[in-house]
Amino acid sequence: MKVYAIPLRNRFRGITVREGVLLPGPAGWGEFCPFADYSDAGSVPWLQAAREASEAGWPAPVRDRVEVNTTVPVVSPEKAYELVRASGCRTAKVKVADPRSALADDCERVAAVRDALGPSGAVRVDANMAWDVDTAVRAITDLDKAAGGLEYAEQPCPTIDDLAAVRRRVSVRIAADESIRRAEDPLKVAVAGAADVAVLKVAPLGGVRRALEVAQACGLPCVVSSAVETSVGLAAGLALAGALPELDFACGLGTLSLLEGDVCADSLSPVDGYLPVPRRAPEPTDAYPASPAVAAAWVDRLARVRALS
Repeated sequence: MKVYAIPLRNRFRGITVREGVLLPGPAGWGEFCPFADYSDAGSVPWLQAAREASEAGWPAPVRDRVEVNTTVPVVSPEKAYELVRASGCRTAKVKVADPRSALADDCERVAAVRDALGPSGAVRVDANMAWDVDTAVRAITDLDKAAGGLEYAEQPCPTIDDLAAVRRRVSVRIAADESIRRAEDPLKVAVAGAADVAVLKVAPLGGVRRALEVAQACGLPCVVSSAVETSVGLAAGLALAGALPELDFACGLGTLSLLEGDVCADSLSPVDGYLPVPRRAPEPTDAYPASPAVAAAWVDRLARVRALS
């Protein structure tokens, strides 16, 4: 196996370096990279997803390419404009509600993204559960105006009840992310009345096949998003997006641009806003090896999670 550590271009989810483990198997490579806030028990689905990729492979796709959005972190409006223009994507997801950024700053960033995309592009925002209901209603209203129309607002509040309350008070679609993947049983979480879109991430849900079951149970249009993985993990997200019966929205899988580099020579970087659907993950190189101390910590974490799975 290989343990990697890749710097991020900008702080994201409170981290500046993305770390994880790449696991080989008869079907190829899988990626195990739960964030630090996942417990050992909560990391078990991440290991299941890595094992599926490396040992079993993925279901046959129904499409050969997937449209993706570009992700805009908390940066200046000028930088946001540059990132979107350089991406070649027609959809952009803008991170908002960061403690380092006021709502007025978020609105300026969103407006810059709209300028970069033009009137025909789609702008979506992600608040990562940061708001209460009243704050979410005010913020979404202002951001929708700044964007000249939002495609959707992702996980504005922590709970399903709060999502439902916000959804009743705004005209913008609401997408559920953490409410699904952090649910005790994602197959049983009742999001249909609280959201218009389901955001699915392969690793936290336990693999492509498990995520397909969750998609069917949700009964909502789905967007497949990444967990800021290398191309090895992104391949699993593309496999899910490729296997979904319907795919009405661009997916959040163009996240390799958030990293300073990749472990694979054949990186999964979008071309004209699209990524191909692979049948297995690209082969990793020895690029971006973790330090001995970081590698040892990941080997220990992997052993603990294996003991629980």
